[in-house]
Amino acid sequence: MNKIVCLSTSCYLPFPTRKQHVMNRISADEILYFDPPVTYLAPLKDKSAWKRLFKYLKKGEKGSRDNLTVYATPPMLPFFNKNRLINKINQRRLARFVRKKMKLHGFDNPILWCYSPTSADAAPYIPHSALVYDCVDRHSAYKGLINEDVVNTLEKDLSEQANTVFATAIGLYDTLAQYNENAVMLPNGVNFAHFHRAVTETFEVPEDMKDIKHPVIGFVGMLQECIDYDKIELIAKQRPDWSVVLVGKPLPGVNLDYLKQYENIHFLGLKKYDELPAYIQNFDVCLNVFRDGNLSRDVSPLKFYEYLATGKPVVSTPQPEQVLGYSDSVYISYGAADFVRKCEEAMNEPDNEKRDLRITYARACSWDARVREMEEILKNNGVE
Repeated sequence: MNKIVCLSTSCYLPFPTRKQHVMNRISADEILYFDPPVTYLAPLKDKSAWKRLFKYLKKGEKGSRDNLTVYATPPMLPFFNKNRLINKINQRRLARFVRKKMKLHGFDNPILWCYSPTSADAAPYIPHSALVYDCVDRHSAYKGLINEDVVNTLEKDLSEQANTVFATAIGLYDTLAQYNENAVMLPNGVNFAHFHRAVTETFEVPEDMKDIKHPVIGFVGMLQECIDYDKIELIAKQRPDWSVVLVGKPLPGVNLDYLKQYENIHFLGLKKYDELPAYIQNFDVCLNVFRDGNLSRDVSPLKFYEYLATGKPVVSTPQPEQVLGYSDSVYISYGAADFVRKCEEAMNEPDNEKRDLRITYARACSWDARVREMEEILKNNGVE
């Protein structure tokens, strides 16, 4: 591929998600990666958003590859997921900003790579030779300032404009395939080499875990609303001799203060990406727990594949549905009654057979393999 303009829904730094992993690996001469904008109301919920209001005035920054440049984007009006007119105003402004950066880098008709349904109203104003929509979530299922019908209509419009649509879960694919015959289901992957270090290397116990007694039931990831905190609380109540470790921070609007009453629940906060293998190495069991719902059903959790790469036992809820394909290697709990029992089974795993199977699965869905598959699909669709 020649040149790519990526309109992302995740900031390039500090934590890589599907967007960064794909853009860091895909074959392209040059890539412009645009961080998602914040709204003018964002600082009221998250004080750290203040500095992002003006970051777009700064020069672009180099990514992890020399030919990738990251740009912050101008702040936007709120309520764009509730009112199409507001979204059109926002996306016209974003498109003007993107065009200026394209001109600066000598971009003519790049591939436009989108991650948000809102981009349906920007795409017509950004010159491009092809459009790719990489759908990673059921966007209309998020709570907050969202009108489900507005978001679904935006997604339909974007999908119909696209040359290729990727969907990370079968439920997403079933929806998007109605709008685009070139829709393909392609789940998330894992930075296998990075997380497999928990198997091949011996790390020093992280300082904030040295006084935490085993067994440790661990979770890594953003503490968002769709996580099943009832399961976490159940462990704390029923097994006070176990330690629950949560590596991550609550997203704005998620209040977990009630869990702090339990002495065996430990909130360790955000950690650097490079540190995560050391933390997971010190888990006895990894948790992949999601509440039942449309958002959870169609998510493709990065943490799940990262756990697999470490070989550690994994206890999961049956949502997201993708985990059911790994039931021969992970422990799936179908209700509160057997959740703690599944954790006990996992920590007492009799041999390495399941561990080796988890590692085999993780190796097969590395990001390198996923991106090669993406490139082959795009080539077959005439996008190159």
